[in-house]
Amino acid sequence: MRMLLVFFVGLSALSYKATRSPQSITLGTPGGHPITSPRIKLRDGRHLSYKEYGVPKDLAKSKIIYVHCFDCSKYNDPFATASTAVLEELGVYIVAIDRPGYGESDPDPKRTVKSLALDIEEFADNLNLGLKFYVAGFSMGGQVIWSCLKYIPHRLAGAVLISPAINYWWHNLPSNLTNEAYSRQLQQDQWSLRVAHYLPWLTHWWNTRLPPFSAIVQHPAIYSARDIEVVTKLFGSMDPKQAQLVKSQPRLQGEPESIHRDLNIGFGKWEFDPIDILNPFDENNDAPVHLWMGDEDMIVPVTLQRYIVQKLRWIKYHELTGHGHAFSFADGMSETILKALFNKKN
Repeated sequence: MRMLLVFFVGLSALSYKATRSPQSITLGTPGGHPITSPRIKLRDGRHLSYKEYGVPKDLAKSKIIYVHCFDCSKYNDPFATASTAVLEELGVYIVAIDRPGYGESDPDPKRTVKSLALDIEEFADNLNLGLKFYVAGFSMGGQVIWSCLKYIPHRLAGAVLISPAINYWWHNLPSNLTNEAYSRQLQQDQWSLRVAHYLPWLTHWWNTRLPPFSAIVQHPAIYSARDIEVVTKLFGSMDPKQAQLVKSQPRLQGEPESIHRDLNIGFGKWEFDPIDILNPFDENNDAPVHLWMGDEDMIVPVTLQRYIVQKLRWIKYHELTGHGHAFSFADGMSETILKALFNKKN
């Protein structure tokens, strides 16, 4: 009996050790990446890294905080490709941030669906962006914009959601639609998302020892032909130094605090469903919230996105025919999105 007990205790200890995530790689320390970007210190001691462009902040008519996608950083920003002439015409200042654990922003071990929205509010105050500002995000960064609309609507002048990721367990989504969309995902993604939702403590182990979430390895099956064309052209025209930053920055501090925690937050248990959000803006305004989708998106199901915007009639929905997930990086699209936000005709 004693030997059996020792065996099970030992097995439990080995299992616990195997599923524990390794420590994050601390920035600015021996063995860690040097800090090369400006950072804002939050009240809890963490820092958020950022990159500014557009017109000078003090002269801007409008200020936008951009939130990047999964396995990306502040350097993966479609608005960074917008022409200087358009940014000056619109009077736009844009600041792109590294989300916690990504790039040069400190990890947040207590991160929740709500916490990043509050981080954004505090960041805006520390950077003196004023009482009202815009938020914009792509993919899982777009998903974060729902949290901003829920938790800090009083601070928002407007919002842009570009191909925002969808949590298949949001309670208002019809099961027939979610089941159909979920079944179209790669088998490895179906399992990775189940683990992130039901067994988040196992996410690191699962994605490092079994076929991982496909976006981690950039599985070709999740990109449309148009996506490949857009991304190939983007990197082909990119300065080598910029291309290196795009590729190297996301996982500087290790995978557990960046991509793995992202999966757990994005596809875990949410405190709210976006469909429950009430219009936080004056109904007489011309739709200060815009959601953009490509109808050939292989990563975010357009069927579920259509259902969400049908329920949220106060959102201005733009669906682009023949475009995939990466359409916002196509030539001219960033200008189109900005002009629509500020109600300027092309």
